[in-house]
Amino acid sequence: MEPQQIREKGILAKLLEKGIKILLKKECKKIDKVRVDIEASSIQIINGIIQKINIIAEEINYKNLLFDKIELEANKIKINFNISNKELEFKNEPKIKFKISLSDSSIKKILLSDDWSWIKNKITREILNKPKFEDIKIINNQLLITASKNEENINEEEIFHLKAEKGKIYLGNKVHKKSIVIPTEDKVYVENVTIKNNLIILCANSSISF
Repeated sequence: MEPQQIREKGILAKLLEKGIKILLKKECKKIDKVRVDIEASSIQIINGIIQKINIIAEEINYKNLLFDKIELEANKIKINFNISNKELEFKNEPKIKFKISLSDSSIKKILLSDDWSWIKNKITREILNKPKFEDIKIINNQLLITASKNEENINEEEIFHLKAEKGKIYLGNKVHKKSIVIPTEDKVYVENVTIKNNLIILCANSSISF
């Protein structure tokens, strides 16, 4: 490859990466430490084709869902990219694979938010048969949820388990022998969910559109 072609590819790649970062920041209320790597030749970029995108981001707020880290990979993406203003538009709905990491602090903030408090209520009422949520923690890779009947009642801490089945996430408690489905977008297929290093790790795939 000629030196000029190498420089051209580098410029197009960098512009495209900036375009993707701008798009992500528009879609998210907050996103930090974004790294975007693309695999595509200059001709492919000009023709609106990207072979592969890898994205790693930290401290994300997407529709008041808080994620500590997201690792994402998408292949064979068709785009419209305006070089002058770095605006990016997807022409197709690319298939993506992603891994999400959540700490207990992020999960607690989600459950206490106005948008998602109904999930907190569903957990405490339908599984623990208690109306008042108190706390959620991950200790020694175990998910612990504390709830009580009222302010005078002693708090009760229960161990919960997570599992992925047929593309959905289930949160359950062995003592009460009850579980609920944690809602996800229809396009998302959850492959696996584990707790490791005191983080919930969720692996899934989805089509995506903006």
